[in-house]
Amino acid sequence: MITFPDIPTHKIAIKLKPSAETLVKKGHPWIFENSIVKQNKEGKSGDLAVIFDNRKNKFLACGFYDPNSPIRIKILQANKPATINTTWFANKIQEAYQKRIPLLQTDTNSYRLIYGENDGLPSLVADVYDNVLVVKLYASYWFYYLKDILPELIKISKAETTVLRLSRNVAKEKNEFDLTDGQVLDGTLTNEVIVFKEHGVNFSANVIHGHKTGYFLDHRANRKKVGELSKNKTVLDVFSYAGGFSVHALVGDAKEVTSLDISAPALEIAKSNAKLNTYSGTHKVIVGDAFDELNKLARVNTKFDIVVIDPPSFAKSAAEVDKAIAGYKKLTQLGLQLVKRKGILILASCSSRVTSDMFFDLVEETLHRNNANFTILEKTLHDIDHPIGFKEGAYLKCMYVRVL
Repeated sequence: MITFPDIPTHKIAIKLKPSAETLVKKGHPWIFENSIVKQNKEGKSGDLAVIFDNRKNKFLACGFYDPNSPIRIKILQANKPATINTTWFANKIQEAYQKRIPLLQTDTNSYRLIYGENDGLPSLVADVYDNVLVVKLYASYWFYYLKDILPELIKISKAETTVLRLSRNVAKEKNEFDLTDGQVLDGTLTNEVIVFKEHGVNFSANVIHGHKTGYFLDHRANRKKVGELSKNKTVLDVFSYAGGFSVHALVGDAKEVTSLDISAPALEIAKSNAKLNTYSGTHKVIVGDAFDELNKLARVNTKFDIVVIDPPSFAKSAAEVDKAIAGYKKLTQLGLQLVKRKGILILASCSSRVTSDMFFDLVEETLHRNNANFTILEKTLHDIDHPIGFKEGAYLKCMYVRVL
C-alpha cells in the first residue's frame, strides 16, 4: 500500500441553532452552513467538528468539517462521545459488512461495502468487483483518514487491488497528498476492466474510467427478477447503458432482447457483457434518444412482452422536480403503448427528489389516465448493499405492472 503523509488535523468547537440540534439528536447526518451559530476557529478540510448542545454545553455530536460544501458538517457520531480513530472506523466497516453477508452467500462477488452516510461514513463509497476494491471519495476530508480506513476495507473485502476514484469536485481541489482519480493505492492492476458475477451472470466494470466506480450495482435485485421473467419473451431495455437488464434477460432465455441507449460506446459494452455469458436469444441494439426511439417504435406498432424503462436521474435539484415528473409520465405512456397484452411494464426512478410515493402515484395516475387495465405485481426499493440510513439516502424505486 502507498504510504500517506501524516498531516495534522484540528478540532473545532461548534454550537448550532435549536432546530438543527433537534435534527442531529434524531440522527440526521447533515449540518448546513446556516445552522451554525458559534464556532471557536476557522475550519479546514479534514478537521473534526465537535458540537456541544446549547443548554448544558455537553457533547452532542462530532463529524467531519467540510469548508467546500454548503453541508458544512457531516456527522460521524451523535449523542454518545467517541474517539474517531482506526478502531472506530474498523467497527463501522464491520457493521456494514455484516449487513451484506446474505448477498455474499449468493453467486455474487460484486457489492457495495460502504454506502456513505447510510453506513455512517459520509461521502465515502467502497465497491468490490471480484478481488478489486474501488474507493470513491465525494469529499476531500477523507484524504486525511485513508491511512486509518484503508487497511480495514482491504482486510474485510479480501481485495488484492485497491483503486481510488474521486468525484468531479474533489478531483478539482488541490490535495496535499498528491492523490489522483484512478490511482492504484494497493496491489497491481493488470487490466482496468474487471469481470465480476451478479447472481451467476457475468458483467464487466472499468474501474479506472467507468461511471461512478465502474458499474451501477444498485439495481441488482431488479435485474435478477427481470431475468427470471424473461424465458421465451421479447424484451425492450430502455436507457440500457451497459446492458444490466438486457444481459440478465438473455441469460434468462429471452427470445429477443433490444437494448436502447443514446450512447453507442455504452451499447458496445452491453454487447460485450452479453458475450461474457452463454445465451441463445437474439440481442439487438438501438442507438438514439429514448423518447424519440420509443415514439418511432410506437408509430409502427412494435410490441414487446417486457418493457424495462430505467432512466438516469431526472431531478438533480428541487427546481427540476416538475420537469422530472413530466418525463416519468411521458415514459409511462410510451411504455404502455409498447407492451403486449398481458405483458409487463417495469418503470424505475433514481431521482432522490422524486420520492417513492410520488413516483408510484404518478405511474398509477398515468396508467389510469390512459385507460389501462393493469395489475401492480410489485414495488421494490434498494438492494441489501444500499441500505437507507436517512430520508435523503433513499433514491431507487421500481414498479412492475402487468398490462391486461
